[in-house]
Amino acid sequence: MRPVHPTVRSTVRLALTALATVLAAAMPLTAHAWWNADWTQRTRVTLDTTAKGVETREAVTALPLAIRLHGGNFDFLAARPDGSDLRVLAADDKTVLPHRLERFDPTSELAVLWVQMPSVAPGSDKNVVHVYAGNDQAPAAAVPAAPAPPVDAATLLAVHFDDSAHQGADSAGTARTAAVLTPEPAALLAGGARLVGPALVWPAADRFKVDAGGAATLSLWLRPDAGARGTVLAWGPVVLTLADGRLAARVGATALAGGTLAPTAWGQVALVLGGGKARLLVNGAEVATADVATPALAGELKVGEGLRGAVDELQVAATARSNDWLALAAASQGPSDKLVRSLKETADSAGGEGGGQHGYMGILVKNLTVDAWVVILILGVMFAVAVVVMVGKLRYIVRADRDNRQFLARFRAATQELLHLDATAAHAHAPLYRLYAAGQRELKKRRIGEPGAKALGAASLDAVKASVDADLVRESHRLNAHMVWLTIAISGGPFLGLLGTVVGVMITFAAIAAAGDVNVNAIAPGIAAALLATVAGLGVAIPALFGYNYLASRIKNLSADMQIFVDEFVTRVAEEFGA
Repeated sequence: MRPVHPTVRSTVRLALTALATVLAAAMPLTAHAWWNADWTQRTRVTLDTTAKGVETREAVTALPLAIRLHGGNFDFLAARPDGSDLRVLAADDKTVLPHRLERFDPTSELAVLWVQMPSVAPGSDKNVVHVYAGNDQAPAAAVPAAPAPPVDAATLLAVHFDDSAHQGADSAGTARTAAVLTPEPAALLAGGARLVGPALVWPAADRFKVDAGGAATLSLWLRPDAGARGTVLAWGPVVLTLADGRLAARVGATALAGGTLAPTAWGQVALVLGGGKARLLVNGAEVATADVATPALAGELKVGEGLRGAVDELQVAATARSNDWLALAAASQGPSDKLVRSLKETADSAGGEGGGQHGYMGILVKNLTVDAWVVILILGVMFAVAVVVMVGKLRYIVRADRDNRQFLARFRAATQELLHLDATAAHAHAPLYRLYAAGQRELKKRRIGEPGAKALGAASLDAVKASVDADLVRESHRLNAHMVWLTIAISGGPFLGLLGTVVGVMITFAAIAAAGDVNVNAIAPGIAAALLATVAGLGVAIPALFGYNYLASRIKNLSADMQIFVDEFVTRVAEEFGA
């Protein structure tokens, strides 16, 4: 067996290392128990309350969690068209949690799911719920008794603005506005209402009140228009206003001021009463506080009087929510991606009964669009052609260089038999021998070396050299054959990959624009998958570039050897047989 050339060994070793790295990235990260084998997929949702996410210092209970499902973390094709096969389980993967679908759109591959987290531990990235789907035979999920998710018993009013009648129906009870609301197409989550000046009014109800000295939390998401001024919320002696982006609150005769809301951007505003204090928070951060006893709160609730903008997720509770509770609620419902991480899993990704998390490469591949697949397949063909060319050319050059050295040693050692060096297996692949054979043919035509032959004149020597030079050109063409495929891979690979990325990003943004959901969790998988086309293009071009430069240097050396040999051959012939 012939020894393997060191360059070939290094190339193979590098390729195997790269392949092992890619496979390791694509393998499942961890494995977890699977609740029920009849459900084929699940989305693992994790809340990170460490410093890397949204840091909290105390445990939070009964948190209404908004889970955004999209093509990156959920397979809509595997689920029922109406999402009725969805089930939400606690971290133990045994306890089924009641949930509420605010939106489920398989066409746009976007959904919003509400679930009440039983507890959220502080300083942990192990706060987990699982969303299962993919069971066509599953019975419809049972609707729990009131209060409906995602609210707790302390919640007096919870309006998601997603009811089909657009009357601001309350998921915690039966309250609704008297008039039809104007829907907001670009809502924070799925449903929203447009503020056009007149107040949105929820009438008084027996259960919709707070006794004096009690506790209350009023919160909503607001997106004010530029220069908007008016009343954000008014309930009895509690009034919250906005003027030129600045917030102010009044609790009876006590005033609070602090915090700003950027125009045309969503922000959560919360006012907390209890324990002899009033706290004003913006996006979960406390901006103002004052000492004041909670007054009796009752009567109708007004939102957006004289104000222009949009409103979403209005909640009123008869309890004083903690700052951590409000911070987590704001982070989970808003556009921030610091708190919630979600990952799609399948039952067979870890084999058998256990499920497993896909690696990041699996997520990217799952979200590739058709155009990106086409580009990547073309790049795959280009890569295969480039590998074939590099391997074939390397083998040819290695054999040619070895046989050249053997023939050249034989040629230089020849004396009387200079014109009678026949081909042997030792230099069957030597370009130098083929050049020698071309010169040998020309000399035989002139009977050089035979008895009575005339000496070679200058013209004959020039003719012999011209014939050998012609074969030198042919040998150079043979050495450079198919190298153009490497240049195509080097220059064309990145451009093809960039084309796939640009088209993929365009499709992703078009889908987001059509759906009206600009959450980063919905955008990121599509863009990341589109970038995979560029990675594939570079993956084709970089090995081809290294291979081309190495092979070109070897070919250049062989070409130089051939030119030197031609001069050496003609010189020896002129000395031996010249006039």
